[in-house]
Amino acid sequence: MHTFPRLALATAAAAALTGGLLTFSAASATAADSFKVARADFNGDGIGDIATSAATSYVSGHKGAGQVVALYGSASGVTTAKRTTLSQNSAGVPGTAEAGDGFGYELAYADFNADGYDDLAVSSPYEKVGSDTNGGTVTLLWGSRSGLTGKGVDLKDPSPSGHDYWGLNLAAGDFDGDGKADLAVGSSAATLWVLKGGIASNGTPGGRYTVKPPIEPGSDASPYGPMNLTAGDVNGDGRTDLIVDGYETKTSRHWNTNYWLPGTSRGLTATGAKALKSGIVTGVGDINGDGFGDIVSGASWDTATDDGTAVPDSAKGGRVAVTYGSATGPAKATMFNQNSGNVPGTSEKGDGFGWDLDLGDINGDGCADLVVSTPNEDIGNNTNTGQVTVFYGSKTGINITSGAQSFAQSTAGVPGDDEKADLFGADVKLDDVTGDGRADLVVGSYENGGDGAVTYLPSNGSKITTTGSRALAASKLGVSTSGTPQLGALFAD
Repeated sequence: MHTFPRLALATAAAAALTGGLLTFSAASATAADSFKVARADFNGDGIGDIATSAATSYVSGHKGAGQVVALYGSASGVTTAKRTTLSQNSAGVPGTAEAGDGFGYELAYADFNADGYDDLAVSSPYEKVGSDTNGGTVTLLWGSRSGLTGKGVDLKDPSPSGHDYWGLNLAAGDFDGDGKADLAVGSSAATLWVLKGGIASNGTPGGRYTVKPPIEPGSDASPYGPMNLTAGDVNGDGRTDLIVDGYETKTSRHWNTNYWLPGTSRGLTATGAKALKSGIVTGVGDINGDGFGDIVSGASWDTATDDGTAVPDSAKGGRVAVTYGSATGPAKATMFNQNSGNVPGTSEKGDGFGWDLDLGDINGDGCADLVVSTPNEDIGNNTNTGQVTVFYGSKTGINITSGAQSFAQSTAGVPGDDEKADLFGADVKLDDVTGDGRADLVVGSYENGGDGAVTYLPSNGSKITTTGSRALAASKLGVSTSGTPQLGALFAD
């Protein structure tokens, strides 16, 4: 059986249940195109779909083998009726479900073969490959008129002896601007591999190259490397850039530092990389509608900031940094927490504000809106219950003084109840799943003792509403509820 040395999907729930500290999620980003309502479309019907995983689920009795679930959008949003649930034991999916593989640990979508249907890249970083424990695999599941049918192919690791945990991070985008979707793949090494678009049915990419951001590498025992990869066009040149969350190598303290890597006609480059504010999860979207992607990072912990300055007690509980884009890349930056402006709630130690986030245009004004999760928020006598907060973009940037919305399971109309260790907001997604051109909100949680659930909250055209909301339980989506499958702990970007 494989172990999970940094599978945040598993340890988050464990930390909440035991009263320990949250570890950091390798979770959300936004779609590579920062200037449209983000959506995957696996079945080509023009309505957005959602992919999520249960990477620690049992499959045929194998603990932690993992499953992925595609939820197909409709005029009424996502439901339990229109979905596909797959594992490595599903017909057509490469490999075999084994204990500890973690199939679905990371997900990324794009139309990698240019057939008009989005495909899904799925990692199993703890897969044993030959004699290489934790070698890792990355599988492409092809989209079709029927959605994700299970037909797929493994993407060969170009350097199996150079790292462990192939597929520890994934991000899709057109990094060289040639009109084809590329896939960036992380591992325990600092070096990233980019598989160029036009991926053939046998898994051969259109080309491949490496890029090495200035981050701390890892090993089999301590697989640091990149903590998260996020794609988006920050400088507005029509090529996708990449944000790499990691730990810097310039000082002996190895502070958490994120880097912007620009896309060029030759692809991603570390030349000209710019250091950003700290955070483990990042999203990119055009918050102020100026045509440049803005970078939002969440730092959900209580301790020192990225420059080593201690966080005052009044600011503990997590924070979010917004770095606005420009023609030269990242420009001015601002930070806020639950004590800023009129942000709902109060900054309290251990809240985890900024654990996850995502961007999308909820009201159709051309400015990306932001959802931020606080999964360890205590509500009433229930600890680690969780809530999510929606902030709206504007021509002057993110609005934290008015209009913010906060949702918990005790909010009128939201399915379920506030319960201990639900971690409502374990992951969040803003995607248009009704086809109306407005981003809807999807929230993952550790409902029912870690089984997990996906909660759908639609946009009414101007804001997120609870009218028409629903919760999709793991047991209704074909996910085994043995152990703690943690459905909804990760959404594809």
